[in-house]
Amino acid sequence: MLYYTTWLVSRMDPIKYIFEKPALTGKIARWQVLLSEFDILFVARKAIKGQAIADYLADYPSEQLELMDSEFPDEDVMTVDEDNHGRWKLYFDGAANAVGSGIGAVLVSPKGQQTPIAVKLGFDCTNNMTEYEACIVGLQAALEFGAYELEVFGDSLLIVSQTNGEWQARDPKLIPYQRYISRLVPKFKYVTFTYTPRAHNHFADALATLASLIKLVEGDDVRPLRIETRDIPAYCVCIEECMNVEVEIDNKPWYYDIKRFIQDREYPSRATENEKKYIRRMAFQFFLSGEILYKRTHDATLLRCVDAEEANQLIQEMHAGLMGAHANGPFLARKIMRAGYYWLTMERDCIRHVQTCHKCQMYQNSKNAPPQYLHTMASPWPFSAWGMDVIGAITPKASNGHEFILVAIDYFTKWVEACSFKNVTQVAVTRFVKNNIICRYGMPEMLITDNASNLNNRMMDQLCQQFKIQHHNSAPYRPKMNGAVEAANKNVKKILSKMTETYKDWHEHLPYALCAYRTSVRTSVGATPYSLVYGMEAVLPVEVEIPSLRILSQTQLEEAEWAQARYEQLNFIDEKRLAALCHGQLYQRRIERAYNKKARPRTFQPGDLVLKKRNMALSDPRGKFAPSYEGPYVVKKAFSGGAIILADMDGEEFRSPINSDSVIKYHV
Repeated sequence: MLYYTTWLVSRMDPIKYIFEKPALTGKIARWQVLLSEFDILFVARKAIKGQAIADYLADYPSEQLELMDSEFPDEDVMTVDEDNHGRWKLYFDGAANAVGSGIGAVLVSPKGQQTPIAVKLGFDCTNNMTEYEACIVGLQAALEFGAYELEVFGDSLLIVSQTNGEWQARDPKLIPYQRYISRLVPKFKYVTFTYTPRAHNHFADALATLASLIKLVEGDDVRPLRIETRDIPAYCVCIEECMNVEVEIDNKPWYYDIKRFIQDREYPSRATENEKKYIRRMAFQFFLSGEILYKRTHDATLLRCVDAEEANQLIQEMHAGLMGAHANGPFLARKIMRAGYYWLTMERDCIRHVQTCHKCQMYQNSKNAPPQYLHTMASPWPFSAWGMDVIGAITPKASNGHEFILVAIDYFTKWVEACSFKNVTQVAVTRFVKNNIICRYGMPEMLITDNASNLNNRMMDQLCQQFKIQHHNSAPYRPKMNGAVEAANKNVKKILSKMTETYKDWHEHLPYALCAYRTSVRTSVGATPYSLVYGMEAVLPVEVEIPSLRILSQTQLEEAEWAQARYEQLNFIDEKRLAALCHGQLYQRRIERAYNKKARPRTFQPGDLVLKKRNMALSDPRGKFAPSYEGPYVVKKAFSGGAIILADMDGEEFRSPINSDSVIKYHV
């Protein structure tokens, strides 16, 4: 490819067609493909004098090429000053406190433009001295701006009265200030000093207070202060449909320069050589018919070029119009292109529009990939942490009327305690904790439950406070946070379903189901819960009917020998528990690695807009047409473990946190 541009001057129509006709066939089409790799610009010959100049330059080439100098020697002769006609206003105030002293002034132009001035004073001074300093700095700034007609306002009656000559300055510290102001006043054509209440001088007062409180170190670069106003809280975002296509800043369509070049052979002002070359190559791909510009495609199809407003209308109609399918972004872009329209950023604009479409976000498929890596929990010693949950209501009811099972599991040994109830009331729960956990295995350190009202009430709080037990709740509708007790519930139900015969005697088989669970090896600890609690395996009924080697060896021992063997077994129980702890940690690591492979981390920050997964258990009158998510909501707080606290758009917080896998980001 040539590194320079070739200007081809000719009056031959075939050459003109090669470079300007949108669709060609035959040999001319092949010529067009071969010439397209060169930067050739066709120019029609206008008059014979142009040919004469070209012949002269060809016969007498010049070796010293110089660019035309575009500088004008008198371009800076005429300058226009800012129109300063009208009276300016000056507000000043000073502040002195234990931290330091500062002054503030606000210069207001006749057009209402405000210029704030804040100065930190590095010397000790009184309040009246700071007022004089602020007034003098404001007057000096007014002279620099050329404001010779000035109205000065201050909230210090002493300074205003002394400056107007009504009062006489008696303080030796203030006399030099008054004399200096008297020398500045004659420099103005018109100046007045007026007292104003502090309520009308709040801007200058705020600047003076700010300057007095801050501490500046030499070398600090403090940029101008910018103050914005907001009418709503930061977490409340006004959700409106936004323009998906970028609005033209200069009110010109994106193809303005291309159309102008094809139509008039003119380049944009201040365009560089590379930009001109790019415009020429871009113009080769477009065709102008009247005032409408078309884009040539590879199959010789012409696509009409549209501006931002038309593109936005096309996107909205194609996506959510009368026959809109709410398709994804790339599909929507191809659909618009098949309809015969084109603009440069159509695919990006379509993707962004679909991403911010409210209905597309509400009805999108649920994301099953975990948003956070797995956080495992381990118990340091037996019976220190218990998880508790309720199974039921069970149908059919048992013969004694029971239809609920209250289950508790120790996180270290996987030991399970369970009882059946007609109704799991708060009295039944507290009695179960006292009798089946505290009185049998001692004080637990932690108790984990879900958010059910029978497990979270005043009686439960009083019990935990009495015995110094930490009561934690899992996130709503997230059973994985109390996974050990959920797994125990599943296993107990599975064992009971295989033991029962009439399905109304399950309450009678519950103790046997618990015994079967306790004497089975748990994969997570590599041992039976019974052996981790008592240091030996339980004697099963079948071992009595058909004596095992263990039973035969123990029956031949004397009582003292049996007691000694039992003591030796108890001495090894700590070793078994330590081995179970190591086994459990390795098991958790394997689970964690497998879980983290499926994780797709998503982070949420306070102030983010999110959609919450809808609870399918709640009835919805829309039935099959109910959305997958509800909202939007605002993230009020975000924690490192994946829990977040939401608030509605009015700022009211939810009572309990939820896990981040139940929410997705909402785009506006």
